[in-house]
Amino acid sequence: MPKKKISTQRGFTLTEMVIAMVLSTIVLLVVGIVLADSQRGWNKMYNRTYCDVVTDGYIARKMFDAVMRRASGERLLLDEGGNWVEVYYYADGDSPVVDRYARFYESEGSLNVEYGELDPRATLSVNTVCENVSGCVFKQAGRSAQMILTLDDGTQTATVVSSAVVHN
Repeated sequence: MPKKKISTQRGFTLTEMVIAMVLSTIVLLVVGIVLADSQRGWNKMYNRTYCDVVTDGYIARKMFDAVMRRASGERLLLDEGGNWVEVYYYADGDSPVVDRYARFYESEGSLNVEYGELDPRATLSVNTVCENVSGCVFKQAGRSAQMILTLDDGTQTATVVSSAVVHN
């Protein structure tokens, strides 16, 4: 009786190996591109959220709002060109008359606030609120003071609009 030959192949052919390697290379490239793009997008969004322009805008808005809300409603001075705004306030709760002032103005790329006494008129301090200012306009509408502040650090630009009603 003749013997039958049974062929049992164990393993892969060279063609199967090449196809598997090409497919795995394509999958790895796609995953690498997705990860790199995700990281780039995350960095871009982080820089937009926490850059100097954004943080300066928040600080300027909070400072402007705080000073205006503390100010007296009796008088609000505004430059004709909208370059500065000056408000008056009480030094403390026991003051019988308005005796202090605060003036917001833009100078050499920064927003400043000047605090001082009214009688005799004297500057007590000048504080820089924020940097990277490319434009600042102040307006008045009734008892509210408005600030339109444009910030630019060379990579990003932001416009901050703030309005506050003087309360006292």
